[in-house]
Amino acid sequence: MTPARPHLVWDWNGTLLNDLDLVVTATNAAFASVGGPAVSPDEHRVRFRRPVADYYAEVLGQAVDDEAFGRLDRIFHDAYRNGLTTCALAHDAVEAMSSWPGGQSLLSMWFHDELVPTVHTYGLTGHFLRVDGLRAEVGGDRKAESLARHLTELGVRGRDVVLIGDSLDDADAARSVGGRAVLYTGGFTDPARLRASGHPVAETLTDAVKLARDL
Repeated sequence: MTPARPHLVWDWNGTLLNDLDLVVTATNAAFASVGGPAVSPDEHRVRFRRPVADYYAEVLGQAVDDEAFGRLDRIFHDAYRNGLTTCALAHDAVEAMSSWPGGQSLLSMWFHDELVPTVHTYGLTGHFLRVDGLRAEVGGDRKAESLARHLTELGVRGRDVVLIGDSLDDADAARSVGGRAVLYTGGFTDPARLRASGHPVAETLTDAVKLARDL
């Protein structure tokens, strides 16, 4: 049966890729470089938000301008790259993707030139009509504008889209194009925050796809 919204957009980090521990390690490397405190995975899930510079400023207790964020972002990504081979896909990622009856694509706020070969390494490229990452030198911004471009390139209308992701920013992006979101509790955001948003929430990716089919 074709779902009412026939196109599914997947988030990558914290959703299909189980990289929370590495993200926290890399975040703490960035904080340590300026004498900041370390955060635990649970604290990160409660406090993380986009723009990431705002999250950093809150934890560090000081303003983080563009120049300072650029330095912190480079440190974060250097540490992230060093640990990437330790990350596995979410346990049911392949099963979940295989259960979706419509078109699928992948949109990440990780750098495009690194995302594409990594997705290929995990053997997932064939699942997606399109894979897009961030085409910029510094990350950390919101996802809405990137989602709009992604759908334009696909020729897909926003109202035909469900986005599965692990953050409130994913839900905001989906809403901004007239789509819907299902939020996954296994990623970067505390489940209580996701449930309080009013969006559908799932504890597994296979359950997220089931919810997406009914939206």
